[in-house]
Amino acid sequence: MATNQKTASPAKKSQGFTGVRGAFWIIVVCAVVAFTLFFMWFGHESHFADATKEQPIDVWGTIFKGGIIVPVIHTLLYTVIAMTIERWLALKTAFGKGALPKFVSEIKAALNANDFAKAQQLCDKQRGSVANVVGASLRAYKEMEATSGIKKAQKIAKISQAHEEATQLEMPTLTMNLPIIATIVTLGTLTGLLGTVVGMIRSFSALSAGGGADSAALSQGISEALINTAFGIGTSWCAVVAYNYYTNKVDKLTFALDEVGYSIAQTYEANHTEEA
Repeated sequence: MATNQKTASPAKKSQGFTGVRGAFWIIVVCAVVAFTLFFMWFGHESHFADATKEQPIDVWGTIFKGGIIVPVIHTLLYTVIAMTIERWLALKTAFGKGALPKFVSEIKAALNANDFAKAQQLCDKQRGSVANVVGASLRAYKEMEATSGIKKAQKIAKISQAHEEATQLEMPTLTMNLPIIATIVTLGTLTGLLGTVVGMIRSFSALSAGGGADSAALSQGISEALINTAFGIGTSWCAVVAYNYYTNKVDKLTFALDEVGYSIAQTYEANHTEEA
């Protein structure tokens, strides 16, 4: 029971924003905002020359002429922005209060000096996912020092196992909502392509009808095609940049965890001899 209580204690150190688990509601809110802006702002009569809304007089009216697919793409775009902010806040908490490279180097220096009290103090000061994992490994180290009757290799394996288990507990927080951003990378382009196709269909329909009276329909179809293409590409661009940026940050954190975990296991191996 005492071991379970020690294992649960690191969770108390992860103070701060750890991510939004109900990402569906973020998408819903973004959709409400997108459709509200589309009809209430972009489609407002002040952005058109007449009440029929056929001739936009500014960029907002031109965006409205992109058709109903525009708010769908805007929903994806706003979701990317919201998820980007959410991931930034969550990873800021996960990395802890200090610079990660400095923390790793200080932990390794403390381990080389066999100063585990200082290493624990560094974890308490740093907090975040890395500190939680290192703290779990240090507790496993001390537990193995107090344990007798098993081989040295088994003790090292248990320390490594404690490190891996702590890492697996932290990983969901680190990668949460990244799959949504990765999905929008493709959805943005495909939705923009759908709007382009719909716009071109309208344009060719206007051309097939012939006559000057259909010039407005032709213009609307071209506007719909180009606007949806632009917003679709822009949304995918934002999504791929955000996804690659945060994936890189998660990889850096994972590499730091592996480095410290290896150092702790090697320190135990160097400081302890095989029991008779």
